[in-house]
Formats: sequence, structure tokens, C-alpha cells
Amino acid sequence: MAAPPGFEEFVTFRSARLLRAAFQLTHDWALAEDLMQTALAKTWRAWSRLSGENDPEPYVRKIMFNTYATWWHRRWNHENPTDTMPDRSDALRPLGQIDDRDEVWRAIGRLPKRQRAAIVLRYFEDLTEAQTAEILDCSIGNVKSLTSRALASLRLDAAFRSEGASA
Repeated sequence: MAAPPGFEEFVTFRSARLLRAAFQLTHDWALAEDLMQTALAKTWRAWSRLSGENDPEPYVRKIMFNTYATWWHRRWNHENPTDTMPDRSDALRPLGQIDDRDEVWRAIGRLPKRQRAAIVLRYFEDLTEAQTAEILDCSIGNVKSLTSRALASLRLDAAFRSEGASA
């Protein structure tokens, strides 16, 4: 079955940005690719309705973020956690700045899905509150509440609290 006119160009030029946003949500490249492909497949079916719009990317992002929010059954991805980390060489250890960035992503990963989506959209995708509300299908006030609660949780996250520091 042939792709609708303009769809292939859209995928070619926008898939890198969409994949980055999907990765920021899932923290797993394979899941991010699955999420992006699912969103693009849903978009393909609706492309004839979108062909008159100037920019169909917000529609695709909305599909992607809503699909991510419904993937509760994918939470377990066939990994068995252990109490101890495997040995790793200090020579291969990333720089401190990269370690800090990794800790931030791990903390964001511990947030509830809607809060994580709000943080990614507002601060990593640099969308406005109104754009974020449209994608998450909620009010601007709800976006403010989600981001406020997410930032409060991040401030209280044990990974960022040094011993002996006051709150």
C-alpha cells in the first residue's frame, strides 16, 4: 500500500526530532523506536485529514505522548533487577558531568508518566504551557500543576540530596 502524498517527506524530515522526544520519555532506544513507529502508523491512517494543515507535527506528538501514557503493560521489559551492579572499569566511567546528567534522567524516569511527559514537553521540547496542554489533552492549569509536582519531586529526590545538607 502506497504512502499518502507528503507523508514520506514528513517522516524523513521529522523522525529524528520525534525519536528524540520518544527517547526522553522511555529512556530506551528500542521502546522509543516502537513508540515513534506506533505514532507514525496512527498518523498515516489520519494523514488525509491532516494534509490541509501547515504542520502536522503537533498532532503526531499528541498521538505519541498519549500512546506512551497508555503503555502501562510495557512497564516490565523482561529484565531482572539485582541488588548489586556488575563490576565496571573506572577507565570506562563517564565524566562527572555525564554522570550528573544520567542521575537527572534516572530521577525523571521515576516520575509518574503524566508528570514526566509534562517535564519533557515543557523543558526538553521547549513547548509552551498551552502547547503542552493541547498535547496532553488537559488544561493549562493541569500542566502547571503537573510540572510543579514533578519539580517538587525532583527537588526531594534522594539522588540530589547531599548528606548533611539542609532542605
